[in-house]
Amino acid sequence: MAETSKTLRMIFKNQEGSNYTINLDAPRDNITGAEIEAVMDQVISANVIGTVGGVLVTKHDVKIIDRTVNDLYDPV
Repeated sequence: MAETSKTLRMIFKNQEGSNYTINLDAPRDNITGAEIEAVMDQVISANVIGTVGGVLVTKHDVKIIDRTVNDLYDPV
C-alpha cells in the first residue's frame, strides 16, 4: 500500500552563513510562495531563533517535498 506525505522545508542563513532548516509536515495544499516568504520574513524579524552560528538573517530556499512510500513486502 502506498503512503504519501508532504513536507514544507524552509531554509535560512544565519550570521555565519550556515544553513538552518525548519521542516513542517502536511502544509496546506493551496499555500503560496508569497505566504511562505512572509512567514520566513516574520521569523527573521522576530529574532527568536538563535543558532550556534548566530541569529537567522536571510531566506535561502523553500521546498515542498512530496514523498510516496510503497510497501512491497508485508511479513505475516
